[in-house]
Amino acid sequence: MRVHLPTTALRITAAAVGAALLLSGCTTSTVVAGSEVGVAVAEPFTSLNPATSYGRSSATNADVAWLTGGAFAYYDDAYRLVEDHSFGTAQIVAEDPLTVRYQVSADARWSDGTPVDAADLLLAWAADSGVLNTPDFDDSEYVDPETGRYTDDFPDDVVFFDGRIGGGLEHATQTPQLGDDGRTLFVHFDEYVPTWQTALAPGIPAHVLQTVATGRDYEDADSAQDDLVAAIVDRDADALGALARTWNDAYNIDETAGDRTPEDATLLLSAGPYIVTAIDAEGVTLDANPEYRGDRRPTIETIQVRYSPEPLETVRLLADGEVDIATVVPTEDTASALLDVDGVSVVAGTDSRIEHLDLQFADSRTGVFTDPRVRQAFLHVVPRQQILDAVVTPVQPDAMLLDSFLLRPGADGYADAIAENGSADYATTDVDAAADLLAEANVTAPTVCLLFDPASDRRLEEFALIQKSAARAGFSVTDCSSPDWQGLLGVAGAYDAALFAWDTTRLGPGAAGAIFRSDSALANFTRYANPDVDALVDELARATDPGDQARIATEIDTHLYQDAYGLPLYAYPTLTAVSSDVENVTRSPLARGVFWNAWEWAPASSE
Repeated sequence: MRVHLPTTALRITAAAVGAALLLSGCTTSTVVAGSEVGVAVAEPFTSLNPATSYGRSSATNADVAWLTGGAFAYYDDAYRLVEDHSFGTAQIVAEDPLTVRYQVSADARWSDGTPVDAADLLLAWAADSGVLNTPDFDDSEYVDPETGRYTDDFPDDVVFFDGRIGGGLEHATQTPQLGDDGRTLFVHFDEYVPTWQTALAPGIPAHVLQTVATGRDYEDADSAQDDLVAAIVDRDADALGALARTWNDAYNIDETAGDRTPEDATLLLSAGPYIVTAIDAEGVTLDANPEYRGDRRPTIETIQVRYSPEPLETVRLLADGEVDIATVVPTEDTASALLDVDGVSVVAGTDSRIEHLDLQFADSRTGVFTDPRVRQAFLHVVPRQQILDAVVTPVQPDAMLLDSFLLRPGADGYADAIAENGSADYATTDVDAAADLLAEANVTAPTVCLLFDPASDRRLEEFALIQKSAARAGFSVTDCSSPDWQGLLGVAGAYDAALFAWDTTRLGPGAAGAIFRSDSALANFTRYANPDVDALVDELARATDPGDQARIATEIDTHLYQDAYGLPLYAYPTLTAVSSDVENVTRSPLARGVFWNAWEWAPASSE
């Protein structure tokens, strides 16, 4: 649907009134009454709690949570960390152990008028750290394989918050302390966590969770919060078990109903610029939150999130004016169809996935890459530009090769990095250089078994191009593809090289250590070990200045190219279509895509 500007007053549904109570209306509103924007998404809305395993299964859940939540910091579309002081501040107050003071702004409040406070932060720690969970409990046997949700026989004698383990809070095993002002939480980390500014954010309102879990009167919110805090601080297993089960399940959407809006309107509370007011099979309706007092105050009154999994159907919705914004899977067919839609601009971009080739330094199938000269030789015959031309440029004509392992085009320092990191040595194939290196290493007809996903047409084409090009220098590239390719990453003896994508959704200075640090058990699949790189990734994890981060990333890049680690290839392309009726829509290559700045969207000017 197009943006329209009728003279009707601000439209708030009965469900939102019940949820939000709409008490004040005292803040300066930026909302254009009656303005509405439709956004097509490829995944359904299934949960109001995207931190659970089930909630994480659809990106749309996180998109909605982004617009209805608050955070101390977030990344913009240029990979810069933005601190939101209107929500609160995160500050290191001690370094051994790392202690962070998270203080919520006095203006931050839920849409029912209840202040966001330390109890909400403490609940987020409990849910996303896993510290309070019953040791060694395995939840997998209680997951319904058809729905992905927990079964009715989930045990009630255990504590298990199915939270977002891996975001950094799992390293905060000591119970945090509440500040005297009621808005502050001190979190003590067992080790330095580079994501400390984004590790903690309130998701579920503490006063709502306690009342829903216990069945007590919603009007008794203050007492409910006190009881929740006591349960966490005292580690009361009985109380925590009920809280965890409610946290895991109560926010899931009934996908069998026509009207899927929860009967309990308190489940819809928001701390962000928008509030969910209706849910049905087609998607979600979000209205501007009149209780929001932060810096992300919206202009568009209503956002309709429309579920549309088929790209060509999404193009039809755009053409018919049923949605105004959409990002579709880029194919030649969808690109052609989008360009035929009147009144819509189409912008090619990239998302958070980066295609790359890794070489195994040890424990590979043939041991071919233990000699750095053989690694260099192989990289010299990887046809990077040919791969780009075959799988990306048909839908993104201006696509460029990715020449940095750590930085992305458009990020601070990228241009300087690729000018000096050694990527120029592999800008084009060089069969003579490869042959000379193999002769120097006294290696003839080396075999390279390449791991990749055989179900991906993109990877099949890339494999064929690499196989053909490498043969010119005497390499025999064989097929190590497997439907279980993800499970084989890092498995000794399984392959010699791997072709897959990194997802940089969790962008941050700590990501480099997970992949390139020699002792990383998380994502160092290649057995790569360089003490200089270890020191640099540790330095990068503690760097806060963007200039320092870019400089250190360039140094790491340089080592990776010198060591013939592998090759970055390209960032995955996207096509985003935007109606001419909407202004200020941009798309971030990171998580949240077009939604990253939805509060800045505005009706197009009439000029």
